[in-house]
Amino acid sequence: MKSLLFFFLVLFSIPSFSQEKALPYYLEKAQANSPLLKDLSNQLKTNSLDSLLNKAAYKPQINGNLFTNYAPVVNGFGYDTTLSNGQTVSGLVGVNKRIISKSTLNSQAESFKLLKDALLLNKKIAKKDLNKAVIAQYIAASGSAEQITYNQKMQALLQEEAALLKKLTQNAIYKQTDYLIFLATLKQQELQVLQLKQQYQNDLGVLNYLSGETDTTFVRLQSPNISLTVKPATEKSVFLKQFEVDSLKISNQNKLIDNAYKPSISLLGDAGYLSTLTYEAHKNFGLSVGLGLSIPIYDGHQKWLQHQKNEAAFATNLAYKSNFNKQYQQQLLMLNQQLKQTVAVENQLQSQLQIADALIEANKKLLLSGDAQITDFVIAIGNVISINNSIAQTKINKLQLINEINYWSTNE
Repeated sequence: MKSLLFFFLVLFSIPSFSQEKALPYYLEKAQANSPLLKDLSNQLKTNSLDSLLNKAAYKPQINGNLFTNYAPVVNGFGYDTTLSNGQTVSGLVGVNKRIISKSTLNSQAESFKLLKDALLLNKKIAKKDLNKAVIAQYIAASGSAEQITYNQKMQALLQEEAALLKKLTQNAIYKQTDYLIFLATLKQQELQVLQLKQQYQNDLGVLNYLSGETDTTFVRLQSPNISLTVKPATEKSVFLKQFEVDSLKISNQNKLIDNAYKPSISLLGDAGYLSTLTYEAHKNFGLSVGLGLSIPIYDGHQKWLQHQKNEAAFATNLAYKSNFNKQYQQQLLMLNQQLKQTVAVENQLQSQLQIADALIEANKKLLLSGDAQITDFVIAIGNVISINNSIAQTKINKLQLINEINYWSTNE
């Protein structure tokens, strides 16, 4: 009963856990505080507004213009009234409407759609990158917490056995030097627990930093619930979709180039008052209409050169896509292979732990009768601690590999 009470006192020693938090909490905080995600969201809003501005530019443009001019002639000196009209007053409302072909409108609409698609992909990848970093740090921190719990348990065991060995040493069953060797092991374990607590606190600090939070509270982390996510067979990788969007952008640019060399028509019109005030000025209200036509004839082969640039960009994009796809497949093969190796190592460590635990239990019984060597008991405890720490690190490595595989193989 005393040993159990002592264990709980050690477990909740300073610094203590004030509350418990889970992985979703940190993911939500990181996404809410990310300036990059906010920037991309604002870029999406800006793109929608740019699309509306582009549509508005092709609607009739109506302007009101007021103008007055007086060119005096004094003693025969002044502007030729044939040119200056002497004086002019105008107040006109003008209308200008560009006639745009349907193919041009469609190409421009496609430009904004492709830009939106690219921004959505960038936002999704940015979110994946952020989640991956937060999950990786959460795994590291929770792994440190698990090591603290186990090493505190071993510390409590050593302290319990130290009290027993002290009595046995006082009864001359064991040498004083043997007891001091065991005591040194206990002190080393206490130092190990202290260092793990410091490491855990630092890991929590980094986790809060990645989440955009300012917090130094020593919280308890729930065990991370992370497993391999199965990707649907029909789902394309978000990383490969980037190349598809880039390819579509280039094709759309070629359409925009072709549309820019098509004849363009503008309808013009105005209505209002225009007069020189020299004859029946009150009758000079009227209107006018006009038609503008622009036909590209020769530009020094700029159209051909722009198409050549796009052909080079398309070839470059295709080369990057092909290379990325090969590396992408190889990356997943390597990660899955490493995961299998890590699981095999974990299973081997678990089997070693069973033997090491059994050896400790046997030594504990022999210590009571004085038939065990303290050095052997110390070695056995050291082996168990080492194996458990290796298991904890292997679990961390396994979860980190799962996190990495999910990052590359899924779009979430």
